[in-house]
Amino acid sequence: MFWHLVLTDECNLCCSYCRAKAFEPGAEPSLPFEYDPEVPVELAVDPAELAAFLARDPEPTLTFYGGEPLLRADLIEEIMDLVPGCRFMLQTNGLLLDRLSPHVLQRFHTVLVSIDGPEALTDQHRGQGVYARVVANVGRLIDAGFNGELIARMTVDEATEIVEAVLHCDALPFSGIHWQLDANFWGDYDRRDFSGWVEGSYNPGIRRLLEIWVERIEAGRVPRWYPFLDTTWDLLAGRSSLLRCGSGHANYTIQTDGRIVPCPIMTGMSDHYLGHIRDTDPLRLPHVMVPGDCPGCEIVNFCGGRCLYSAVTQPWPPEHRALVCGTVRNLHDALVQVLPRVQASLDDGTVLLEDFAHVKYNGCEIIP
Repeated sequence: MFWHLVLTDECNLCCSYCRAKAFEPGAEPSLPFEYDPEVPVELAVDPAELAAFLARDPEPTLTFYGGEPLLRADLIEEIMDLVPGCRFMLQTNGLLLDRLSPHVLQRFHTVLVSIDGPEALTDQHRGQGVYARVVANVGRLIDAGFNGELIARMTVDEATEIVEAVLHCDALPFSGIHWQLDANFWGDYDRRDFSGWVEGSYNPGIRRLLEIWVERIEAGRVPRWYPFLDTTWDLLAGRSSLLRCGSGHANYTIQTDGRIVPCPIMTGMSDHYLGHIRDTDPLRLPHVMVPGDCPGCEIVNFCGGRCLYSAVTQPWPPEHRALVCGTVRNLHDALVQVLPRVQASLDDGTVLLEDFAHVKYNGCEIIP
């Protein structure tokens, strides 16, 4: 099973599409939910109790999450030592990577670092000087001999030119790239030009980016661009998918108080509590299915439902959520169109099916 562990709700940044949105009027979701105000800001469970819970899972993967988890770097090594049979991952904004020793960093299978593309764009969203500090820390990580997967985790919005942003990150020393739309997460649609950007920039950009991706495959290399990689792997194998991030069926989150929720963004949503680590069997958690219109959609087996939190809270009204679904249809249709070229590269041995293989549920939502 895959687990996110929230070490702290504190963060050392206030990014424009994240915590800064909470200060905007009308940011609340359309459908209210019961929120638990007693969730501690910092991890309040005994690490030994956490270790006992994970020990009941024969193949645990633990992702350290926040807030910014490296604000609690002191806990990371302690927990890693208590669960030696676990596979470890980390999601971080990258500013504090130098707090971990090279020895500890080498124990991570995957590190996901937030970066939004070129320097001006990243700093616009995340703060002046953030890009330079992140790139410097990523360089130190590589120089220290890190040989796990290092994924650039981008957030994209109307300020993003998707081809430029992805190619910029691809030129940095990352082994993989994922991007996620800032869409249908806050009640902010009326303050934006999401429709114009999607139709005029993002959707056409995805098709241009996909052409570059396929050209590289035809030249003998499969770039690990996760919105293309994971979906194409399944299309080639004829596999359908549940929610591709794994939330609620393969990937669960442990809050700072030890309670379990389906998704890290659903921390504190008490209507969706699934148990507590002290008395829950990690292999018998209920599956939480995506509600609403998703189950009846003709591409649900490709998309998986996109986002459980958005489906539950519905921050945007139906006609605006349809624009987000349109980006998924654009991705699906573009992939289906180029699939014969990918298959031809497999048939002639230019690439192998194993080149598409990766660890599922590694912190990439897959469907942007």
